[in-house]
Amino acid sequence: MFKPKTSTYSTRQILRWLWNILRHHRLQVGLNTVLYCVTVGLDFTFIWATKRTIDIATHSTTGDIKWAAAILVGVLLSHLMVSFASKWVKALLGIKAQNYMQQSYFDHLLHSEWKERNQRHSGDILNRLERDVRDVVATVTETTPSIIAVCFRLMGAFFFLYSMDATLACITIAIIPLFMLLSKAYMKKMRKLTREIRQTDSRVQSLMQEGIQHQMIIQTLEQQPTVVKRLVNIQKELHRQIKERTRFSSVSAAFMGAGFMTCYLVAFLWGANRLYEGTITYGMMIAFIQLVGQVQGPFRDMTKFIPIFVNTFTAGERLMQLEEIPLEKKGQEGNIESHAPGIRFDNVTYSYVAGGRDVLKGFSFDFPPQSHTAIIGETGTGKTTLIRLMLSLIHPTEGEVFIYNDNNKMPCSATTRTHFTYVPQGNTLFSGTIRENLLYGNPDATEEEMIEALKKACAHFVFSLPDGLDTKCNEQGVGLSEGQAQRIAIARALLRPSGILLLDEATSSLDSQTEKELWQNITSHCKNMTLIFITHRNSIITPETRTLKLD
Repeated sequence: MFKPKTSTYSTRQILRWLWNILRHHRLQVGLNTVLYCVTVGLDFTFIWATKRTIDIATHSTTGDIKWAAAILVGVLLSHLMVSFASKWVKALLGIKAQNYMQQSYFDHLLHSEWKERNQRHSGDILNRLERDVRDVVATVTETTPSIIAVCFRLMGAFFFLYSMDATLACITIAIIPLFMLLSKAYMKKMRKLTREIRQTDSRVQSLMQEGIQHQMIIQTLEQQPTVVKRLVNIQKELHRQIKERTRFSSVSAAFMGAGFMTCYLVAFLWGANRLYEGTITYGMMIAFIQLVGQVQGPFRDMTKFIPIFVNTFTAGERLMQLEEIPLEKKGQEGNIESHAPGIRFDNVTYSYVAGGRDVLKGFSFDFPPQSHTAIIGETGTGKTTLIRLMLSLIHPTEGEVFIYNDNNKMPCSATTRTHFTYVPQGNTLFSGTIRENLLYGNPDATEEEMIEALKKACAHFVFSLPDGLDTKCNEQGVGLSEGQAQRIAIARALLRPSGILLLDEATSSLDSQTEKELWQNITSHCKNMTLIFITHRNSIITPETRTLKLD
């Protein structure tokens, strides 16, 4: 069984990766940073305006009370406008950033090596594409500007307070060394706990996804209680992990909270004593209290940022693991100038697992241009493996597979797939209409061409459906029989302009009469094409068909 890579990364590697993500979304990051810093500036302006208004009202200083009140109102209105702008930036640019990142990883996975991608469960990949992408985008586009604004708030509040009382400012800021020391240990422990939670969360999604996909099997085997019990066990493990992380986080937060409360109490008593001595005004006392909050507020925010960064580092690590899945090698540039090239296996050996059993060993065979060949053999002899090698979904351990014509040959690769059309076994329809499924074969196909392909595929039943080509198919063709789904898949293949048609038990769900008629149509359609098909039914093998039997 394949095991996916689970590389771990250093903090420096993840930060460098996050920096590259940030560069792609610098417009939103820049706008959010400006808006957040403007908010901080308005907060300081409000503190100054509040102090001045109180001092004027208590006759500690001279000035016009109406102008002071007008400034306060202006600051509050400015706050509302900045808040409104921030929401629009988040709504419009935030979803754009998330979409871009999901599209990027989705495109990478669709162009990745088939075997390497299949080492990971689809539920785990979807969990990464949804939750991990969302966490990373939120941190890069929102949390990062917030941190910049918090640092701006901290420095501004410190210097504002220092200008009023240097001793109090230094006492208030004394919590920084303790905060930095505890944060490092906290981050290390939280990353470990969060990584375990994310892995278990992926297992939950994978199990539920499989249960929905294979509901019929579960019901017919009457294993609903077994599957639900498995889900309960995994959820219990997830609950235990979250409980452990919450306990650790709560204890850490309690210690930090005690430190903040102590500093706040010191500042309050200090100000009260100065007010009692008459060395400060009431307005200055209010400003003291507000500024101490402005100094300690950033530290409280940073304690909230730590879990966010822990989640982001874990999410980034999981997304970076997806980037490790190698992209397909395109192969040599160029093309075989032939409508129906041949395929040749030259001393090919292949094993799915390094050091494991060889599915093929020293295998050589020629599928000449425009030939029709049936591949037969027992289960596990490598029939489908041959098809995958032709399509370059997997690559020979030894030897070579290439397509050729009378004048040239080219190793099979992702580039040579343009010559192939493939119909795998089983139901391969997408959710959507029959028309949309057919257009996967040829996006430029006309309605007349689609009707002709359906006729060749013996899918006349489509014309009697109420919505015809626009009949909706549910996921995996639910609503259609297996035989109907197979015939639509064959019609889709017949629309694709290629010279080689590969069929893997593509008519296994059809009755003998329909199958016979369909094969007559296929062989007629492929008269000047190279046709290769896997079958267990000798009835469809004609005297003109070449036969490859695998042992």
